[in-house]
Amino acid sequence: MGVAIRVAGEADRELVVRLLDEAFQDDPVSNWVFPDPARRRAKHPRLMAAFTDVVLAEGRVDLAEDGSACALWLSVPATGNHEGDGEGEEAGEDGPAQLREAVDPDNERVELIGRLTAAVHPEGRAHEYLWMIGVMPQRQGEGLGGALIEAVLDRCDREGVAAYLEASNARSRALYERLGFALAGRPLDLPDGPRMWPMWREPRPAGAAQA
Repeated sequence: MGVAIRVAGEADRELVVRLLDEAFQDDPVSNWVFPDPARRRAKHPRLMAAFTDVVLAEGRVDLAEDGSACALWLSVPATGNHEGDGEGEEAGEDGPAQLREAVDPDNERVELIGRLTAAVHPEGRAHEYLWMIGVMPQRQGEGLGGALIEAVLDRCDREGVAAYLEASNARSRALYERLGFALAGRPLDLPDGPRMWPMWREPRPAGAAQA
């Protein structure tokens, strides 16, 4: 499908935060971080705002022109020491702890999810990191997420750059597999919680068939 995409700026911050909040309210990982529904409704937007601020400052937010979907990307250099853990380490020396303090100080899972995802993040090679992708609930299933991702993967293929992400549910994992991602190491089983799948995609040579 044809999806008009633009790069979001600071003026789009509230739109992106609201979009991510709505898209991930029922996500298994968000439910694990905030198991109480009332607390999730109150604190989850703060978590999405923290993520958005990091990527607006350090990466790139691709936004569907109609505001229905967004993708948060970070370019990770080949330093051998990944700083962005998907949960706020870009913000300082101990990002997960700072994130917990800012979002929900009494909730250790806000910090733990950052430490666990950082521990499984591949090191040593430059790559594009798909931190999060959110689609408005009423627009899911229309191919918006795939279109946003493919726009970046096309560039990765042209430039010979790999891509990485953590799938947080089985449906998104299936989409990523269709786009050429494969499981990177073992799945991450959150303590007393759901499974996440670290996934890596090698760049495809020019003319390679799409899966």
